[in-house]
Amino acid sequence: MRKRRLALVIALTLAASILGSAQAGTTRYDPQRAGHPLRVLAYALHPIGVMADTLIFHPAWWLGTHEPLRTLFGVDVVFDDSAEVAREIEEQKAKAAPQPLQPPPPQEPDRDVAPPNPSVPVPHSDEPLPEPAPDNP
Repeated sequence: MRKRRLALVIALTLAASILGSAQAGTTRYDPQRAGHPLRVLAYALHPIGVMADTLIFHPAWWLGTHEPLRTLFGVDVVFDDSAEVAREIEEQKAKAAPQPLQPPPPQEPDRDVAPPNPSVPVPHSDEPLPEPAPDNP
């Protein structure tokens, strides 16, 4: 019974892959495009770039994402590149960042201070100060 079920699953999988497959389009050789000097240069440099990526940059990335270099370079490793995860990381950074100083709230005037004496003249900015009265005993 188990062998029949396995055979049925394999047969259905093969039938679905054969019937549901799309034809892959082939690219045609275009001698005008293939002979461009930059294309020839790209053919020559591509293997060098792949080797540099594999032998230099991947190990450097790996080293840079592990402590203590990770902290030194300030690397945040995100293994899930979805927008939601990136948004959460930015919100965490915003919460951890120091907030700008807020101005102090306005203070109420002290109620213990006596109100100004109306008999004492208060000069305006354009008036000269009054002369003090002479002391006569």
